[in-house]
Formats: sequence, structure tokens, C-alpha cells
Amino acid sequence: MQAIAITTLNPSNMTGFIGHEACEATNRARWDERAAAHAKSPDYKVDRFIHDTAYVGDVVEFDRRRLGDITGLNCIHLQCALGTGTLGLARLGAASVTGLDFSAASVDEARNLARATTGSGGDRLAFVVASVYDSLKVVPPQSFDLVFTGIGSLNWLPSVERWAKVVAGLLKPGGRFFMREMHPMLVAVDYEREDGVVIKYPYFERPEPTEYDDPGSHIDTNGQQFATTKGYEYSHGVGEVVQALIDQGLRITALEEHQSSPWNALPTQMQHVGRGEFALTDQPWRMAHSYTLQALKEEK
Repeated sequence: MQAIAITTLNPSNMTGFIGHEACEATNRARWDERAAAHAKSPDYKVDRFIHDTAYVGDVVEFDRRRLGDITGLNCIHLQCALGTGTLGLARLGAASVTGLDFSAASVDEARNLARATTGSGGDRLAFVVASVYDSLKVVPPQSFDLVFTGIGSLNWLPSVERWAKVVAGLLKPGGRFFMREMHPMLVAVDYEREDGVVIKYPYFERPEPTEYDDPGSHIDTNGQQFATTKGYEYSHGVGEVVQALIDQGLRITALEEHQSSPWNALPTQMQHVGRGEFALTDQPWRMAHSYTLQALKEEK
């Protein structure tokens, strides 16, 4: 496996660092460049979504029991990428699902998927290109029964406080929020180590992102290399995420930690355990791999 250069930026080595806008622009370019390759990747399983009209995807299937009945709900899927999870929600019975993502190229692929699955959920999808922080500028506030966020989303956002304001603003009174996300403990582990679990990267939110340099992708793209190699990610502790939602008046209804994740974060120390999930090969119960968080916007 090719080494990926990762650095936690500090004030002492932030020469030329402009701020989140510059980081977001780089991240957007990274996702835009990889969108077409992602759509062809066996990891996204776009062909299966098209040809198997009952397929909801491994991630949404994992969430299904916790999501409960979403029949007839108007939903928004934040940071939807190629829209596979968005389609999965429609196939679970949602009346409509709006997918929002900052990558225009990814949204183009999502719209292609929607057209290809008309009649099996795709006709109930709509997609919007926008940063999460601009969501309330591009969709009507307080208009959704369910705000859904999937794996690998919060790491692209510098502030969970700002994010929680958006979540609360999108929900109707009585609406609910659902998220399964990578556990910050797993994200903090040094992925290059082969001799055990060692914490290297931030667990808590910091104003500076972690910068990495990787010409590949986080999924299988058949070895394809890309020109945009830099990326910037942010850490958020579970307590910080929970408190941010509470501070916006939401009531936490469920918090569950899991011993697996759909991302093989530590390739030399994790194994596939079925249904698209990965876990530590040695004593996976030592550390949470992902977590599910649910909250309710109560009616006044």
C-alpha cells in the first residue's frame, strides 16, 4: 500500500494557510476529480443499485433497524456524495429525499443514478449542490421530517456547532435527525502502524485541520491516480457532537457505539466481517469503530 503523508497542521507550520474556505475548495476539487471513478468503483456498487431494485446498500441496510419506518417522510441526506444512500432511503419508503453535496461532479453522478432508477426510487430523489453550511440558503428551512447523515461526513466540516445549527434549522417540529459516523477514536489511530493500536491524530475538534497528501482514493479505483492529492479533515469528539445538537434544542433519543465500520480505516489491522463492515482483527471490543446518533426536534 502506498504511504499517505498526513500532518496535523499547527500554527507553527501553517505558512500560507488561508482557512476553511481554502481547505473546502481543495476538498471539493478532490471529490470532483474522483467522482467518475467512484461511480465505477465496486465499492459504491452503482450497477447493483440499478439492476437490483430492492437493494438499499450495505450502509443503509445496517441503519434500517435503527431508522425504523420512514414511509411517507420528506427527508434530506446531507453530504450525499453519489446518492447511493439517498436512493436507499427512498427504497425504504421515504416520500421524497433531497441529496445535498458540495461536489458538483458527485451530484452529476447522483442524478445519473436517479435517472437510471426511475420507478424504483430514483423518481423520488432531488439533488442540490451546496456546502452543508449553506443548506438553509438553498432548501426551505424547517421542511424535513428526517435529516440523515451517513458515514464519512463530519470529518469534512470544521465546526460541529455550525453544523448542528443547520440540522436544527432543516427539521420540522417533531422531525428527527439520524447519523451513523466514524468513531473519532478510530480516526485518531495511526493507520500506518502494524504493531498495534496507537493514537496519533486528534480526537477532539481543533481549529486546524489534519492535512494529508494522497493521489489515490479511500475506495477501490483500480489503482487510478489523481492530480488533486491534498485533502483536509477535521476531528470531532462524540461529546462535542452530542452537545452541539443539545445546544440547538434537540433531544438525544439514541446513542450507540459499534464494533465495526464500513470503512477499512486500518488496512493492516482490520478484516472484513461481512455485510460491508470491517473490524479490528485482534480484540475488536477494545475500541468503538463507529457510532449511531439520533435526536428529535420536539414540537413546542
